[in-house]
Amino acid sequence: MEKVKNGDFVQVHYEGTLENGNTFDTSRNGQPIEIQVGEGQVIQGFEEALMGMEPSEKKQIMLTPDKAYGERDESLQRAFDREQIPPEMDLKVGDTVALHTPQGQRVPVQVKSVDDQKVVVDLNHPLAGETLNFNIEVMGITDQPTQGGCGCGCAPHEAKPGSPEDCGGCSTPGSCH
Repeated sequence: MEKVKNGDFVQVHYEGTLENGNTFDTSRNGQPIEIQVGEGQVIQGFEEALMGMEPSEKKQIMLTPDKAYGERDESLQRAFDREQIPPEMDLKVGDTVALHTPQGQRVPVQVKSVDDQKVVVDLNHPLAGETLNFNIEVMGITDQPTQGGCGCGCAPHEAKPGSPEDCGGCSTPGSCH
């Protein structure tokens, strides 16, 4: 039976949960996502877990921060003058919004504080510092892509699993992640 190897396009269903059991992301409500193994489209530990799996094989994995989004870095907080924020944005502490890098990438950030003068955001990935658990199931292995875009029907982008702000709300760790 064929096993996942570097360069393969793998169609996979997954569910990601935090240590407390809360689900942060899943593909089970739609089609499987598709990634090309070896292209860095998903977090390191997720891709490593796929290696050697066979179609219909299921696996449970636990990823420590070093294999997922890294540890939190408290120095990654930035303050913006309130006048830099569009007035129609009614930001509240805890909101997640997307900033655009000079290269055009969307980066999810969490609002930490808001007052009349400044807005402070946390640039850490929302799942930084978290141990992530995944239930994964390989649905298929091909040598050519079977889905357009990133496997979720959207345009390619630079997200990682657990980033629902990207791809117009798509939260799949697919071939564009």
